[in-house]
Amino acid sequence: MNIRHHIFAVAAAAMLTTGAYAADIKVGVIGPFTGGSSSMGVSMRDGVRLATQEINAAGGINGNKIVLVERDDEAKNERGVQISQELINNEKVVAALGYINTGVALASQRFFQDAKIPVINNVATGTLITGQFPNAPENYIVRTSAADRIQAPMIAKEAVEKRGLKKVAILADSTNYGQLGREDMEKALKTYGVTPVATEKFNIGDVDMTSQLLKAKNAGADVILTYAIGPELAQIANGMAKLGWKKPIIGSWTLSMASFIDTSGKNGNGATMPETFIQQPATTPKRKAFVDAYLKEFKPKNGVIASPVSAAQGYDSVYILAAAIKQAGGTEGPKILGALENLNAPINGVVMTYNKPFSKTNHEAIDTKDVVMGVVENGRVEFLNAEDATKGAKK
Repeated sequence: MNIRHHIFAVAAAAMLTTGAYAADIKVGVIGPFTGGSSSMGVSMRDGVRLATQEINAAGGINGNKIVLVERDDEAKNERGVQISQELINNEKVVAALGYINTGVALASQRFFQDAKIPVINNVATGTLITGQFPNAPENYIVRTSAADRIQAPMIAKEAVEKRGLKKVAILADSTNYGQLGREDMEKALKTYGVTPVATEKFNIGDVDMTSQLLKAKNAGADVILTYAIGPELAQIANGMAKLGWKKPIIGSWTLSMASFIDTSGKNGNGATMPETFIQQPATTPKRKAFVDAYLKEFKPKNGVIASPVSAAQGYDSVYILAAAIKQAGGTEGPKILGALENLNAPINGVVMTYNKPFSKTNHEAIDTKDVVMGVVENGRVEFLNAEDATKGAKK
């Protein structure tokens, strides 16, 4: 009797410590939570946290609680590699969410691929990311952000076709993100028979773009196309203002970062970029509920999410993963991957409603039709075309 009572007491204590959950589902969250890319990383992480709170409050996944194992990769490739190995070997995560920087993703996700653990890239956009392992029998890398092969043609279309600007200069940073994006941009421009009049490179942390801008100006550029992140993009806008040289800036989605908008101020007005999610206005009930919950929980400066795209895609990635684990009925990597490639039920996300977002041959949830153009106006990103406001998500 004493033994039975002891066993009952241990079981009861376990139930008290774990609540109504049968077991924990450990999920890695990887991104830069410090440094120049942190506005993207923190926004993504907080979007992930918000979705996880909601799912756990509703009973978890098949009665199991999601536990996030968060790691700051500092936007450094070598740190990303260390984290990946730690999450796989020590933390025993069943999946990973994140990667902000294309270079970190390309250096790190191979470890998850080898371990047969799915990765949902929810921010990084380098075209190569989901195609890094073309000869593998199974590809464990999927994505919920808009690849650069989607963004670059949209940027080229806006500049050349819609605005008639054919003397383009490309300014891209020296990272994998910047240089792979530049290659995609050059390919997109070729379809219009356009060759850049100037192609300039700069490093992360550079604060003076005078040399690059003067080369573009002297070459007769009538538009600047960019592939970089917020802090350096702000130096481009501010550098143009110092030169008294005002030309349109059209670039990748990172022009929507708070670190660009806040640092460039009025010099950033008019900057245009492809977006999967724009905070203002929150045009559908799902989007409004997300924005309201995010602002209440995390209280970002001036009520503006530092990187709305990162937050929304991070949020949606959790619901996609949860649906896959629920459908798989287990947490083994091959089972989760199989479910991801054939999700039975649609997922009403913030960015869009996902109907079978992945297949065996397509690991990109986002297509051109799911992306809109945004424009910076007075400290916020607005829809460039008002009719795009309700695109993608359920009303």
